[in-house]
Amino acid sequence: MRSIKLEIAVGLFVFAGILALGWLSVKLARMELVGGNYIPIHVQFTSVSGLKSGANVEIAGVGVGRVDSIDLDKDDYEARVILKIDKGVPIQEDAIASVRTKGLIGDRYIKITPGASDVVLKAGDKLIQNEPAIDFEELISQFIHGSIE
Repeated sequence: MRSIKLEIAVGLFVFAGILALGWLSVKLARMELVGGNYIPIHVQFTSVSGLKSGANVEIAGVGVGRVDSIDLDKDDYEARVILKIDKGVPIQEDAIASVRTKGLIGDRYIKITPGASDVVLKAGDKLIQNEPAIDFEELISQFIHGSIE
């Protein structure tokens, strides 16, 4: 009888450990099992070189969301980026989205510069104003070959 109680206790402990590891792996991978508390905002860039899904979206250096997906618009040959922005953060229609780099050779992220409009974007709306990523390799190449004006 005592060994059965011990086996049940060990089984419950192992089951709780597996649940804790599952929860931890979902949180570390930044996955969402249900909906989430965000709104999708669409942005198109001429270049998002180095930007990856899951990259931060920041306003004034504060994280307000993540890059959900990046794909190619085959009509315009531009990069279509879908941002997941926290619901409590208003994004004006005249805000500017730009691809930036943390440090000199760091990770790419999206910086949003707030606008002055009273109109706030809703889920699925498109942010019109943007600045593409700066391609340092191209700048260095132009400098070396003397074609910078």
